[in-house]
Amino acid sequence: MALNCGIVGLTNIGKTTIFNCVSNTKAEATSFAFSATKSNIGMAEVRDQRLWEIDKLIRSAKIVPATVDLVDLPGLAKGASQGEGVGNKFLADIQKTSALIHVLRCFDDPELPHVEGSVNPVRDKEIVDLELQVRDLDLVERKIQRYEKLVKVGDKEAKVAIEFLMRLKNWLEDFKNTRDMEMTEREEELYVRDMFLLTMKPVLYVCNVDDASAITGNAYSENLKEAVKNEKTEVIVIAGRLESEIAELDNEEDRAMFLEDAGLPEPGVNRLIRSAYKLLNLQSFFTAGPKEVKAWTIKQGMTAPQAAGVIHSDLERGFIRAEVMTYNDLIQYKSEQGVKEAGKFRLEGKSYIVQDGDILHVRFNV
Repeated sequence: MALNCGIVGLTNIGKTTIFNCVSNTKAEATSFAFSATKSNIGMAEVRDQRLWEIDKLIRSAKIVPATVDLVDLPGLAKGASQGEGVGNKFLADIQKTSALIHVLRCFDDPELPHVEGSVNPVRDKEIVDLELQVRDLDLVERKIQRYEKLVKVGDKEAKVAIEFLMRLKNWLEDFKNTRDMEMTEREEELYVRDMFLLTMKPVLYVCNVDDASAITGNAYSENLKEAVKNEKTEVIVIAGRLESEIAELDNEEDRAMFLEDAGLPEPGVNRLIRSAYKLLNLQSFFTAGPKEVKAWTIKQGMTAPQAAGVIHSDLERGFIRAEVMTYNDLIQYKSEQGVKEAGKFRLEGKSYIVQDGDILHVRFNV
């Protein structure tokens, strides 16, 4: 399954507007409930300022950022788990994603009616959570039934499995998400992973606020933060309409002036994509030379040969060693030679775990 983030939420909350701000493809955004019947797929660049700082020293021909795949899913309706709206397709599409970006409406607009009649992001979160929990509960109950048949033929492991799955079932029936339930790595691997539970996916909350609340947020976003304070998650405040106006500007100077007027150090969607990157358990290492400065995407915990394989399979197959310096050392000592003279340049072998921000040169022989 490819790593990607699904953008979810109720209808008419600004999901597609935010998707259009960050994606290389554009989708139609309307004010009509349930107007979208299919998911939009796109890719977003991870704006990592470290690339531009490296380029100031290297002076490469081009800069190539890392990317994140995004899926803008149709707006959810209450009762989606029973097929309301485009419910069944929506939930099936969520199952194919690796993590969720949950967008919540935190702005008033009399010209854009809320599908529930009023603006309340905490309630909206609970509606989406419930639909995902109901879907997961169905999957868990089916798995319990399969194990019950094995118990009848004397399978001792099946009894252990049922005990765990009953605990999981009770957790979901208490309106809790499975990602918040304590379980061992073995329990997750044996009993949970193959179900691709929707509430097991890591989630990032995005409060879509009005322009005036772009910097500090508002009462709606504060209520949401309070509601999720015990979850292992992040809440980002973004003014979707303001971000869409910034995204329409092609000139970097115009964008800088617009951001300065709005009091923003950078577009909020840049923070969103960096957070989504981390949510997927991803990190970047860099290669730097006269042709390009490039960020390469790897999963956290990858070894040097595995990272080399992301560049080209031959590099992993014929890996000899990696020449490594950190981003911070390069910035401090201004050049590769300066890093070497400071004694910070390293040679690493096959067992080395690549760190975020490492600058690698791979030696190989095929």
